Amino acid sequence: MGVIDRVAIILKANLNDLLDRAEDPEKMVRQLLTEMSGHLIQVRTQVAMAAADEQKLRSRCRENEAQTESWQRRAEAAVAAGDDDLARQALSRHNTYAQLAEGFREQLDKQTRQVTELKEALSQLQAQIHTAEARRDLLVTRIRRAKAEMSIRQTMSGANGTSLLSEFARMEERVEQGENQAEAYRELDKDTLEVKFQQLEESDNLDRQLAAMKSRLLVAPGGQEASDAVEQRR
Repeated sequence: MGVIDRVAIILKANLNDLLDRAEDPEKMVRQLLTEMSGHLIQVRTQVAMAAADEQKLRSRCRENEAQTESWQRRAEAAVAAGDDDLARQALSRHNTYAQLAEGFREQLDKQTRQVTELKEALSQLQAQIHTAEARRDLLVTRIRRAKAEMSIRQTMSGANGTSLLSEFARMEERVEQGENQAEAYRELDKDTLEVKFQQLEESDNLDRQLAAMKSRLLVAPGGQEASDAVEQRR
């Protein structure tokens, strides 16, 4: 694959698709920039070599064109001197250099087109790298923010997608259930004899309250009738 093809692939690469397939998007971004910088060096090298070859072809073309003109003048001088044999030799040299000059001219045209293409590819790659570098920090920041948010979401949610609040609610429910069971056991563990004495004390309290009520009724106005009524009921 030539340099031009590799550069075209880089320029057409879908960065989002590469990031989606990358385990570490931040690392992938830096790797892309590193690869693009490496290709930039290769393209610069190719441009420099192609430009050097272009200059060499242009120089050889000029040399042969100069020789062509020189032997043309010599052939004319030989004709003017009446030396046809020498004129033929000069024309033969003229034709040879003319063919060489034409061949170098064709190669020079091709080389010039290649140098132009390489320079355009270099310019595109430089612009692409400049844009990528300008957006790198922003992209890396977005990637880190996405990672942080994902980490928070994973922390807030369990492996089965249950939130921590739901986990705490279940824990509170279990604790409350345990407390209720403990209270039930405490009720079952109460001493039956103690319960009976408590009931007896409550009965005595009721008798005392009743006696106090009767005493109040005896000293109230019309208390004699009330007392007699009480005695009769007894």
